[in-house]
Amino acid sequence: MSKIETLRERLEQIFGNQLQNTVLELGEITIEVAAEHYLDVCEKLRDDDVFAFEILIDLCGIDYSAYGQDEWKTDASANGFSRGIDSAQHGRLKFGDELPENQSERKRFAVITHLLSIKNNQRLRIRVFAEDDAYPVVKSVVDIWNGVNWFEREAFDLFGIHFDGHPDLRRILTDYGFVGHPFRKDFPLSGNVEMRYDEEQKRVVYEPVSIEPRVLVPRVIRENNNRHNMPANEPESEE
Repeated sequence: MSKIETLRERLEQIFGNQLQNTVLELGEITIEVAAEHYLDVCEKLRDDDVFAFEILIDLCGIDYSAYGQDEWKTDASANGFSRGIDSAQHGRLKFGDELPENQSERKRFAVITHLLSIKNNQRLRIRVFAEDDAYPVVKSVVDIWNGVNWFEREAFDLFGIHFDGHPDLRRILTDYGFVGHPFRKDFPLSGNVEMRYDEEQKRVVYEPVSIEPRVLVPRVIRENNNRHNMPANEPESEE
């Protein structure tokens, strides 16, 4: 049994029903933990010598509301090429547009944590879903790995995921007056407002965004007069 398979077996033995899922793929292990067991599992992963995951490398949020869905689908044939003219998903939303229906069977928001054990030279990924899609909340692990402070603030800023127990949960990348969370799938790619410096008012002003949202669609050009499409009995041009 390999080292990573041994780690997977130990995780399942020690945590049992606290793990909702364990996946070993591409040489990496991902465990899914219920929100109610998140802190208990994290503490044991850090403190138990069997695991000794003393370093949290990264923490990020995920919005699964459009998971596995394409903004456009294309079909190429001898008769034409579908350009995906009609909007199919969130990519071309404008401020105030009605949101597409969430077709994902799972909860909408998740927090992903990446851990490293220097002692055992192993890595581990943890996924925990917020129970409420409308107001996503996950326990903060800042008391377990204090370096996660800014990572959790970033996930709060970009995804609107609240971390219960965080000592200073506020925006870290966007402006204080920013409306919305830019990494949510229902946030327009063009944003909601644009700003410019007004010479008359001598200050920066915010205005409704004037950019028309669009999704770039690849263009295929076919020439019907190339040698591959010529009739078999027609000679090629000498030019």
